[in-house]
Amino acid sequence: MDLWDSLTRRKLVKGSLRAAVCAMLPRAAAAAEWLRLASAPNDPEVNGVDPSVRPSAGDEPPRALSFYNLHTGESLTTVYFENGEYVPGALREVNYFFRDFRNNEVKPIEPRLLDLLHRIHQALNTTAPFNLISGYRSPATNAWLASRSAGVSHHSMHMEGRAADINVQGRDLTLVESVALAMRGGGVGYYPRSDFVHVDTGRVRRW
Repeated sequence: MDLWDSLTRRKLVKGSLRAAVCAMLPRAAAAAEWLRLASAPNDPEVNGVDPSVRPSAGDEPPRALSFYNLHTGESLTTVYFENGEYVPGALREVNYFFRDFRNNEVKPIEPRLLDLLHRIHQALNTTAPFNLISGYRSPATNAWLASRSAGVSHHSMHMEGRAADINVQGRDLTLVESVALAMRGGGVGYYPRSDFVHVDTGRVRRW
């Protein structure tokens, strides 16, 4: 295979991947925006990075998240992953911030959920914090909410510390949904009437 054939094959493969992502996303405009924001920064050809070189765990960049809780008015900005490890103190801050505000019950939040949110936030290309509508829910709170709304699962992943209901100021809710779907990190629920997107680390599904 000569150089021209190699380059042509590479372009065809990249084009097929982009087409597959566009087919997966429900809204073409949001899909195009996500591809523009999310694919270029990680393209080795754009950054001049040899894709065969992988950083060691200690060289991984820090991961930070910012939140605003619409119910309590609290804000949190924290570096939860640094030097190749999750930061215990930062995770405790997140656990408290995500608490069931109705009874102040705290449960550990799964770090994988934070990583999913971090990836979503990077793809959205914004400095605005996540607005947190719902983090952890105690069984009592979840049962009460389920009794009032058919849209609340009796076995919600919120009770396991594996789900968050979010929106982001300055980013259309349809874009947040599309980016979350593209991550394929778990479940994604779209609730335009309540102005939030549900994300969790369960099996990949949508509603």
